[in-house]
Amino acid sequence: MLQWTLEIPESTDRAVRTYLAHAAGESVDLSSFVDEAVRKRVFELAVEQIKERNAEYNQQEILDIIDEAVDWGRLEESR
Repeated sequence: MLQWTLEIPESTDRAVRTYLAHAAGESVDLSSFVDEAVRKRVFELAVEQIKERNAEYNQQEILDIIDEAVDWGRLEESR
């Protein structure tokens, strides 16, 4: 595990700690909360980049390529 040193606004700290204190029945610590939030944000950013990169392509063409790849994978798996 790595350790981060972060500076965040006091209002954000208060909001997160208040939420975690009231998350009854959930065993979530600050590190886990931040880790999950960062992972989600990185995923969202990656999806946005992919969407922007593929915006010029026809949606049906993309779906056809995906179907073709899945069919190929299934064919290879059955061999």
